[in-house]
Amino acid sequence: MSTPTTAHTTIPRGALLAAAALVLIAVISTAAVRLSGTAIREPDAAATVVRQLRFEDRPDGSIAVFDGLSREPFDSVTGEAGFVRGTLRGLARERRRQGLGPEQPFELIGRADGRLTLSDPATGRLVDLESFGPTNAAAFARWLADYRSKP
Repeated sequence: MSTPTTAHTTIPRGALLAAAALVLIAVISTAAVRLSGTAIREPDAAATVVRQLRFEDRPDGSIAVFDGLSREPFDSVTGEAGFVRGTLRGLARERRRQGLGPEQPFELIGRADGRLTLSDPATGRLVDLESFGPTNAAAFARWLADYRSKP
């Protein structure tokens, strides 16, 4: 019966130190950018349509959607609608964190390149909706379908 042998490969100490230094530099650089608040993103295309929207939770679990200017309800979010609910929940959480209320409407922005952005002017947060795929972006795009306003 033979005994299995294991081969030991020795990695040079210099290579290990270089790899550790590279990882450390990457972590420190990422932390510095995140903590500085600098956003690294592609410039947005020009806005072709902007609609102000307000949202209100209803006792039946739905979310009423209001035109931000006329304050008239025009749609509701019912059922699971996880992407819409999750996006709105995140924006509302940021407003609460900053001590802000629901007074100022959100802005749904249709861009010249076909992209959609949900903006919260109260906090400065932007959600690039197309980043989550066409089905999720379409959940918001329907609110611009019959609405045509210049930015």
